[in-house]
Amino acid sequence: MSSEFLILVDENDQQWGKMEKLKVHQLGLLHRAFSIFIFNSEGKVLLQQRAADKYHSANLWSNTCCSHPHFGETLAQATKRRLQEEMGMDCPITFAFKFIYKVDFSNGLCEYECDHVYFGYSDDLPQTNPLEVQGYKYVEINELREDLSKNTENYTEWLNICFDRIISHQGKRQKSA
Repeated sequence: MSSEFLILVDENDQQWGKMEKLKVHQLGLLHRAFSIFIFNSEGKVLLQQRAADKYHSANLWSNTCCSHPHFGETLAQATKRRLQEEMGMDCPITFAFKFIYKVDFSNGLCEYECDHVYFGYSDDLPQTNPLEVQGYKYVEINELREDLSKNTENYTEWLNICFDRIISHQGKRQKSA
């Protein structure tokens, strides 16, 4: 894990400090993060399978891209950077909602995040970074809902936590289109 600095926030998402990434996860401090969900023209969501060497949630299926903005970096800069670094993609994204969650992992690390969720739309195929991603697939939302209920352990905690809000937001978007 590199020595990047994350943005520490309070429960109102107000920045109050910075700290090195590993230390933040060891101490379980609330920090700013983001998750990106890319949908194609068929309405399928692009999932990635996290690389085997990730420091937590390795090999699990998750949303298209997720990470943290670096200290001094805006969410707009961070989302564009990481979508390119992880998935080799560049497409417009829009903010959908944010939520706070906390998960303790068996290796002693903790994710305590104020997660900003973004949606994007693209039919481009990803050019994945093998250090970050070991696989990807497009999945219909109903198929994903069914598999999440049967095989929760195959997916990241944050995907399980926010899935219902993803469905709700997508439904609102489709009604307004």
